[in-house]
Amino acid sequence: MNGDDEQLLRGRVYGHDHDDPGPRPDRRYAELVGGPLDGLLLDITDQAGEAPATGVPLRTELGRFGTGGRAVYTPRPGDPTRFDWTGDTP
Repeated sequence: MNGDDEQLLRGRVYGHDHDDPGPRPDRRYAELVGGPLDGLLLDITDQAGEAPATGVPLRTELGRFGTGGRAVYTPRPGDPTRFDWTGDTP
């Protein structure tokens, strides 16, 4: 992925249709920081209470394991609006 691709992804919602990639005002989002999904937004509206401390594995072909792999993001302590990348998993 080059810089143009990365800029295209910024501010888009993870897993949403490319025809309607942006956030909606009636939803809550956390920014994914670092790793292959850096700059994407994760919809956290339906999460009850705190996000899992062990992290959220998000399917992506952009990570170390390619197709079928997952990038793991963990909520940043003290800042629920950011999830930090902690690595990739098969």
